[in-house]
Amino acid sequence: MIDFTSALYLGMRHPHRSLRPWTELTTGRPAALESPQEVEHLARQLARLLGCERATLGTSTLHLFWDLFEVLARDRIRIYTDAGAYPIARWGIERVAARGVETTDFQSHDPAALEGLLDQDSGSGFRPVVVTDGLCPGNGRAAPLPEYLRLVQAHSGYLVVDDTQALGILGHGPGPNVPYGAGGAGTPAWYGIDGSELVVASSLAKGFGAPLAVLAGNAELISRFELLSSIRTHSSPPSLASISAGERALALNASEGDDLRRRLLRLVHQFREHLRQLGLSSSGGIFPVQTLNPIPGLGMRRLHSGLLARGVKTVLRRARNGWEARLSFLITTLHTPADIGGGITAVQTARALAPGRRQSSLIET
Repeated sequence: MIDFTSALYLGMRHPHRSLRPWTELTTGRPAALESPQEVEHLARQLARLLGCERATLGTSTLHLFWDLFEVLARDRIRIYTDAGAYPIARWGIERVAARGVETTDFQSHDPAALEGLLDQDSGSGFRPVVVTDGLCPGNGRAAPLPEYLRLVQAHSGYLVVDDTQALGILGHGPGPNVPYGAGGAGTPAWYGIDGSELVVASSLAKGFGAPLAVLAGNAELISRFELLSSIRTHSSPPSLASISAGERALALNASEGDDLRRRLLRLVHQFREHLRQLGLSSSGGIFPVQTLNPIPGLGMRRLHSGLLARGVKTVLRRARNGWEARLSFLITTLHTPADIGGGITAVQTARALAPGRRQSSLIET
């Protein structure tokens, strides 16, 4: 079985024998009462990687976002959310919206639409909080973070970025020969931006393969978050096993991360070129989530079943409109060129065997 369903883009899996040993998984104490030295050490490492003054850790981005907007709402804020933002951040936004914080969406990746809203509300006395994903895996495009940051700086606001997809993939100094950039610090590094208004939340569970998350930003905000977070009061910090995996991930990223990113890029290019030779294409650009564009006469649900029958696992999901089916290949450094070729051959076979090769909707019954 060739598996294209994992988001471990750099292939970091951290078997137990590769990790620093631990004597207990958890201290049994909430994070607000005691934070193990290992947690503080990893948080400092991540702050350096991300180019932020300070960082704090959580079990997941859900834990972080659950409290982040509550802490920000101690000021009079109004939240502006990029329409393409991932649901996890939205769940945190919904929590404060239920308590009366005003929220609105704006068209995805549209700084002009955001600027219009901010200008319209500029006399309201509210501090704007703009929320976006750093990178959209559906099309492989980075959000226009420099423009968003410029706008929030002009209005004394915050830019909150969920950078889970880009952490470990994008980094400093992108160019024609290194389109991912170097270092794997994420989308703000890829753009070369920073500032006290920038707040970054990322899971390490994809690019770095460690089940924990980081929140990074200016020192005053992160300190305030740690002081006021109800999650830190009522739940444990990440397990020491997860912390050990995070430490190993950063060590691997420092020693061989750029080599892994080059290998990943070659596999993505191979996948796209093989599709092109079949007269097919995918969205996703150079990002390792490659989503097939519509294939005349072959619905994606049928293609998904056909690939599975031929030993190829892919991700079938709904498009943003909630109706059409989309089919994605998630490419990682654990794949080989033969795996890529096998996946494409399975697509070619399923396409050739499609009944009647008729024109049809992507919705299959």
